[in-house]
Amino acid sequence: MQQDINVLALIKGEERYIFLYNDENRREVLRVLGRFASNPELSLTWYDAAVLSQKVRRQAPKGPELPPSRIKAVLPPSEDEWL
Repeated sequence: MQQDINVLALIKGEERYIFLYNDENRREVLRVLGRFASNPELSLTWYDAAVLSQKVRRQAPKGPELPPSRIKAVLPPSEDEWL
């Protein structure tokens, strides 16, 4: 069975941030991005971490369709209903 490896990279000046991960450890990559952003010794900022996190989430495989919500939205009445 072949397992895909995702690659996420950021180049900031002389520093290179390269993350290799599979679908099973996607959450760990998100945690590492937060740890790196909170480390003042690294140039990776919270903005960088947010952008990279968004890319990780977009690369996530689409799961099965979720069942329809049982919660019904209650909308305000239209102008016609107020009269």
